Amino acid sequence: MSLPVTQEAVFIGVNKQNYVSDYNQHHKLIAFGASNTVALWKPLDKTHHGVYYTLKKHTKEVTGVKFLPNSEFLVSIGEDHVVNVWKKSNDVYTHHQSLSGHEHSVTCIAEVNEHIFVTGGADKKIIIWVNNGDGFELGHKFEVKHNFYPLSLAIQQIDDDGSYILAIGGTTNNIHIYTLHFSNGPVSSVDKSAELTGHEDWVKTLQFVTKSKHKDYILASGSQDRYVRLWRLKLNDAIDNTDEDPSKLTLLSNKQYKFDFGGGKRAAFSFEALIMGHDDWITGIQWHPSCKYNSENSESKLQLLTSTADTALMIWEMDTESGIWVCTSRLGEMSIKGASTATGASGGFWSCLWFIDDITNEEYVLATGKTGAIRAYKSAPDNTKYFEETIGVTGAVGAITDLRWSIGGEYFMATSLDQTTRLYAPWKRNSVTTWHEIARPQIHGYDMICCDNITKTKFVSGGDEKILRVFELTESIRQHLKALGGIEISDDNEKLPEFATLPVLGLSNKADAQVEEETKNDDSAEDIVLKAQDQIQAPPTESYLQRNSLATEIEKLYGHGYEVTCCSTSPNGKLIATSCKSNNAKHAVIRVFMVDNDYQQSKQVLAGHNLTISSLKFSPDSRYLLAVSRDRQFSLWKLIDEEKAEFNLVELNAKPHSRIIWDCSWLPNATSFVTVSRDKQMKLWDIQEGKVSLVNALKLGEAITSVTIFKGKQSLNSSIIALGFESGKVCVYRTDSTGFKEAVSFDETITPADRIEKVSFSTQITENKLLLGVGSKDTSVRVYSIEDSIFG
Repeated sequence: MSLPVTQEAVFIGVNKQNYVSDYNQHHKLIAFGASNTVALWKPLDKTHHGVYYTLKKHTKEVTGVKFLPNSEFLVSIGEDHVVNVWKKSNDVYTHHQSLSGHEHSVTCIAEVNEHIFVTGGADKKIIIWVNNGDGFELGHKFEVKHNFYPLSLAIQQIDDDGSYILAIGGTTNNIHIYTLHFSNGPVSSVDKSAELTGHEDWVKTLQFVTKSKHKDYILASGSQDRYVRLWRLKLNDAIDNTDEDPSKLTLLSNKQYKFDFGGGKRAAFSFEALIMGHDDWITGIQWHPSCKYNSENSESKLQLLTSTADTALMIWEMDTESGIWVCTSRLGEMSIKGASTATGASGGFWSCLWFIDDITNEEYVLATGKTGAIRAYKSAPDNTKYFEETIGVTGAVGAITDLRWSIGGEYFMATSLDQTTRLYAPWKRNSVTTWHEIARPQIHGYDMICCDNITKTKFVSGGDEKILRVFELTESIRQHLKALGGIEISDDNEKLPEFATLPVLGLSNKADAQVEEETKNDDSAEDIVLKAQDQIQAPPTESYLQRNSLATEIEKLYGHGYEVTCCSTSPNGKLIATSCKSNNAKHAVIRVFMVDNDYQQSKQVLAGHNLTISSLKFSPDSRYLLAVSRDRQFSLWKLIDEEKAEFNLVELNAKPHSRIIWDCSWLPNATSFVTVSRDKQMKLWDIQEGKVSLVNALKLGEAITSVTIFKGKQSLNSSIIALGFESGKVCVYRTDSTGFKEAVSFDETITPADRIEKVSFSTQITENKLLLGVGSKDTSVRVYSIEDSIFG
């Protein structure tokens, strides 16, 4: 039996942390920290479904995830001081344990096998967690030194009797080496053994690799000094007894750091190589996957992948003749001159992954960056030195603030506090339909707050500034929508700008004059468009989205004295209503702009509220404008002159709710509407003979933060209402002459992990299913399909 609700898509950005993602070779699965959830993605899935599940337990941002080798366990750490252990259950993971021990944010994690893993935190503590058979428990807890904060960890088993080497990097220039002993019981001892010197800044990332089947290991360390240093670890008889050459520079010192690790056994670290070539902090290190997952019969390649804050991914290999480590492949982007962490830039990459597809033998290099995307690069099966970018994962890294479906209901746009407006649409091929980010029409300098459609090709958006901006979609976006989803947003006679670009230090997207000039007098311009359409075989990659998918800005709307909070366009596309933040009646007004009159503002300002207006909605027939506010009132206005944008006040209802009214939505009949509030109530109102009367009210268990009503063509006997709640819960109700009736409550495993900021129905019914878009404070945008049979 099919479920009435299906989660069709999840778009959620990756957190900016060094240990934020991990790959499970056995299950072909990537887990990554996304806001306060752990997202799951199958990168080798040929349907390109993207994120298919999010794990909810953390209450603050997830700072790291690790799969424990040879086990069904996944471990996540977060700013909420908690270490969560998850256990595999079918295709997802269920919560197994919450481990307490840290007093502040957990910053780093390292694993070695299914029996033991290590975490470090902002409380300066290092905790070794061990598996006692029934679960994990605190095995040992210690501090490295006074005022030292751990930022990176690596652990390596060096003996079958349970001896381990633990390397710790952090807020000093040195790497601290500890030995510990554990064998199916408590940790018997933890001893500081050495301190590796050489780096000139904090050590951000560490990773061990076994060089051969013999007991010979290499530790790679990446630092904020822009260098990677390699350290060789030798055991017992392999230790070189020669002394350090005093004539060598300190930078390239061959000093041996010798120590005992119990039972008369000896070990020694020595400096092996210095890797130079990056222009900014080293953020991630990965040894070639054949080293990590090698079997007794496989040949491992000693290669190293590094990711940095200069937007570069480099693969390094030792030249056999000179012994010097050289870069064999460079991926990512060329860094912008002058933009670095030293000048306050937060760009570049924050972590990296490297794995092999066992079936095709293709190598994949992945990197997470400031835009929230996971960029994926795939090698050719027969040449692993050449990579090309392929479909990865995209999503916002700030709270979603608004979500609006297109006029036809085929696709939608969402705004976010990460200063972007993103366009999501379906990719249809054969019997498979998946959702993807098709364009990023606006990349702004202010947090984005609201948006709405004006026509099929124009939209208006408001950021955390005093003005609103009107945009026009480009020919490039039109081609992608048509080629991938069969969506047509303009007829052949309508001329759209080819591309848009964002000038350096600018906030306004301009049409790319160069492209327009090239095709202006070209008789084959139509052929060029058709050819481009044929070449679009897949959704755009992150590189394309950032550079080539902007919309063109055509107008600015002025008038507000404070930051814009909401906007609404009339369904006929002739009026735009807007409002801004306010703590007094002077600024708690609605301003209306006339689209057909060059976006001029109406002389009439709609006043009546005392505090910020939280939501504005035109009725489906464009005759009424409804506003709800933080002052616990709603106001209803009737349009009396469309050419002059003049309104009459129908009603200013004095506190119909006892708390802030968060949202409102119209029924398809255009004479009834619903309001929802922090007072946990949903109320249905009706307009009769110029008066508004309460028809129905429903008290629910928690604050309702958003509401939407399905307005598509339907043969249903009742109106369908979707509600979003403060906890992230989503419910669908129907209303008829007898009142409100709950139709379906979404399973909490597929709902967001934080407050719902916006719910919005598409006007389409596709394959007897309704589509619901949900935007949340947890930075996720989700698309759900709901069987229309449940509404009778």
